[in-house]
Amino acid sequence: MPRGLAAEATALDDGDVLRAVRKEFALDDGTVYLDGNSLGALPRTVAGRLAEVVGDEWGRLRIRSWTESGWWEAPERVGDRVGRLVGAAPGQIVVGDSTSVNVFKAVVAAVRLAGPGRDEVLVDAATFPTDGYVAASAARMTGCRIREADARDIPGEAGPRTAVALVNHVDYRSGRLHDLAGTTAAVHAAGARVVWDLCHSAGALPVALDAHGVDLAVGCTYKYLNGGPGAPAYLYVRRDLQPRFDSPLPGWNSHTDPFAMDSAYAPADGAARGRVGTPEILSLLALDAALDVWDDVALTAVRTKSLALTDFFLRCVEAYAPEGRVESITPAAHAERGSQVSLRCADGAAGVMAELIRRGVVGDFRRPDVLRFGFTPLYTGFAEALRAARVLGEVLAG
Repeated sequence: MPRGLAAEATALDDGDVLRAVRKEFALDDGTVYLDGNSLGALPRTVAGRLAEVVGDEWGRLRIRSWTESGWWEAPERVGDRVGRLVGAAPGQIVVGDSTSVNVFKAVVAAVRLAGPGRDEVLVDAATFPTDGYVAASAARMTGCRIREADARDIPGEAGPRTAVALVNHVDYRSGRLHDLAGTTAAVHAAGARVVWDLCHSAGALPVALDAHGVDLAVGCTYKYLNGGPGAPAYLYVRRDLQPRFDSPLPGWNSHTDPFAMDSAYAPADGAARGRVGTPEILSLLALDAALDVWDDVALTAVRTKSLALTDFFLRCVEAYAPEGRVESITPAAHAERGSQVSLRCADGAAGVMAELIRRGVVGDFRRPDVLRFGFTPLYTGFAEALRAARVLGEVLAG
């Protein structure tokens, strides 16, 4: 092991301002976990909180917990906690449903907000597949055409026929970070709306939805927010758009008087207008407990560590990997990088990742040739980045 890298890893870990947060996670199995961009690690408090919810709130109070335990207000209450992490003032985010369902709500609602003659849904060509599927379905349903463009070109592609642009803040495959502020401003200048998918950025870097005038945004909570497998997603609707937000999925939970059981739909005010059916209480409250680890964490510190980790890992890969075996497809420029490193491995990438996992370095693989390593600043250290690169080098050499 090169002494310089080992000493640097130790010094960086010793100076890590987020080091104490790591103790809040169950990470005792000795693996290097670099897959938080797919499923975040378990915060230690979640199991106890879930036991309390199941045993006391569901087990003892039962139906009374909708009022006595605050279940009914949980989608908005937890939404406000997520809002702090994505730059949204209270009252603009509701937690519930899946990311896919929320993409559908947001895209259709954005088309309905568009002015006459706007019949185009502009989609990031490299988007996560489900976003593309949902956008195409939403376009068919609303009489729009779908058009793809490179996310970096969307500012110039939005035009007089564009109703909405659907863009991923961070590309799931390459880790490229796109320009939220500039793209939003350009799409608005063209008279259109923008929907941002924050799945790979929320909890990994600062997001300023309010400051940049974003119209609508969606995201999952099981990646960098550590909400657990299948944790509910969230929907952001900018405050001034809420009175005109026309959801394609009106449900009794988003009715202004849900228990009136009125046959005519009248939408609720505020973020609750984004609700549909009965909230996913167990997973929602697990997420609520998971968000406790963020209470004293500054997103600027998270971003600083994220960039330092990914920089360091890339240097370690250069030192350990045999020349020509892997190539980074993640941008080197900090302004264009999320919190993952994706390496193209043209020869046997699937087998390489399987062997890494067997040796205790957990990343993931995207066909045909991409090795992905997600760096979660709350619990990933520099010594782990060094170990991951060293093991990768050994696997590639072998």
